[in-house]
Amino acid sequence: MRGIELTPEHPPNRIASLAAQAEAEGFDTAFVSSHYFNRDPFVTCSKIAESTDEIRIGPGVVNPYETHPVRLAAQVATVDEVSDGRAVFGVGAGDRSSLSNLGIDRDRPLRRVLETFDVARDLWAGETVTHEGTFTANDASLNLEPPSERIPVYVGAQGPHMLRMSAKHADGVLINASHPADLEWAGEQIEQGLADRPDERGSFESLAFASTSVAGDEETAREAARPPVAFIVGGAADPVLERHDIDPDAAAAVSEALERGDLPDAFDRVTAEMIDVFCIAGTTETVAARFEAALEHVDGIVVGSPLGPDLEDAIERASEALRSACGD
Repeated sequence: MRGIELTPEHPPNRIASLAAQAEAEGFDTAFVSSHYFNRDPFVTCSKIAESTDEIRIGPGVVNPYETHPVRLAAQVATVDEVSDGRAVFGVGAGDRSSLSNLGIDRDRPLRRVLETFDVARDLWAGETVTHEGTFTANDASLNLEPPSERIPVYVGAQGPHMLRMSAKHADGVLINASHPADLEWAGEQIEQGLADRPDERGSFESLAFASTSVAGDEETAREAARPPVAFIVGGAADPVLERHDIDPDAAAAVSEALERGDLPDAFDRVTAEMIDVFCIAGTTETVAARFEAALEHVDGIVVGSPLGPDLEDAIERASEALRSACGD
């Protein structure tokens, strides 16, 4: 996969235009990120469907806490319907700090994510579902039939258990990492999950969902990386911070600022070391070299937020960097 994350911090029509550009540049999948403070990802996906012809479209990633899982299944099925079968379902446990802002406790995240896409698959197949687990559904069914024979499920993952679960049960994984050391470690967890994967599940795709910031100037690209890196740091597990010698107090300060909802302070607290570890940032040549290193450990790359200080320019540069990394 050559995917791209589009963040609906801009109006849906602007995001749809960016998706059309991404399609023309050779990207095959557009994931629309989901945060409560941005525009709705599913409305944005529908606009993208109107503006494109072939690129696959879906949320990347939504969580099954803010929205009931059955409702998520209906929303993804609707995207599949309006796009003539181009939907993908990117689902994950959600950002702990953002959920905290809404008073939501992220309870039993692995189980919740697995149950969410298991139920979604049954609903998409036309079944009536009764489920009692991390959420409840009684005689639930959908009043529409998605055109896709099978909507692919990609799990957003970073921790070992979620990585293994995705390899065993999902169609792919979106590894929230960009550094080769993290991707290599994630690959080891995925291999353990694949060892238990039933044959009927079919093939599995491992993807680096890599925060990327590319521009003509290195420092400009790095400055644009601060917001997404803050959110990555805010959700990073202690072993990840230890792997890269990130000061835990500095990481905690970023996380605390996010939980207070003080985004400017959180962004200011992002250090140069954090950008090095959690983002692929720099010129086209720098980014191409980092993509090539990442592809030693994964099947493909989703070019993640922020893309760069100038979005149209960044899409063009990211596409060029991916072609170079893949030897095209």
